[in-house]
Amino acid sequence: MPRMTAHRTALTAALVTPFVLPLWAAGPAQAHGAPTDPVSRVYACSPDGGGNARSAACKAAVAANGAPFTLWDNLRVPDVAGRDRQVIPDGKLCSGGLSAYKGLDLARADWPSTTLKPGATLTMKYASTIPHTGTFKLYLTKPGYDPRKPLTWSELPEQPFAAVKDPALTNGAYRITAKLPSDRTGHHVLYTIWQNSSTTDTYYSCSDVVFGAAGSGTAGGAEASASAGGGKKSASGSPSATREPRTTPSRSTEAAASPQKDTSAPDSTAVASVSTDHSGPSAPMLAGGAAAVLVLTGGAALALRLRRR
Repeated sequence: MPRMTAHRTALTAALVTPFVLPLWAAGPAQAHGAPTDPVSRVYACSPDGGGNARSAACKAAVAANGAPFTLWDNLRVPDVAGRDRQVIPDGKLCSGGLSAYKGLDLARADWPSTTLKPGATLTMKYASTIPHTGTFKLYLTKPGYDPRKPLTWSELPEQPFAAVKDPALTNGAYRITAKLPSDRTGHHVLYTIWQNSSTTDTYYSCSDVVFGAAGSGTAGGAEASASAGGGKKSASGSPSATREPRTTPSRSTEAAASPQKDTSAPDSTAVASVSTDHSGPSAPMLAGGAAAVLVLTGGAALALRLRRR
């Protein structure tokens, strides 16, 4: 009888565990972020990028990557600690040097882009789902930038044209307002670095923008549309990617360790001449817990029935 009980217990565990573990891993998720306006390459080319994802540049990026950019909010490198130019290799700025995002480094002029006005006020919308503290730094490629060449640190000024510390996360997004340089024309890259202070991670993103030329999108940082298709808005020495579960719209969560969520109120202290707007997109919802409860309940019932036999 003890042998039969042990057998039934093992059988119950074998039946229930494969279902419970993924749900346990999925549950409470942490997410990160990326600019959705001006639209970043990683978001534009993700499954959530709408018509942007069908552009020639995005198709080429996914092909070069070998996989879709499902984790568009997870382009982050740990332990950089402000040493961006030493850690992230030239030619790999848009991927952060991560092989999982290498398709974003393709040198081409047809990336989905947003039209901006030189010297105008930009309001960047940076979608995220947890209020990490930290500083956003915004760079714009220098006059004469050629998008047909790999992006290097020499193409970016030493200092950002704007920075903001600890903006508020409202309705799923940070909104960062800053005055754009007035001496840019044509195609440029808006390069954003988000150095966390609540975690050891730093996030990198490239948003393609067009100044003073015909192009799609709307000026001044309104919702972006693709310049090629419309729609809604690694080599050795490169740092390795780390993963953390996250909550994002219409995507499944994945298991991994995650930093502790910062629940303290941000102080929204400006580092440069920037300000923040406190409106944003609806925050994503997480629904893995209910399914886990159902599976656990069913497993317990099965175990009880087996024991009664």
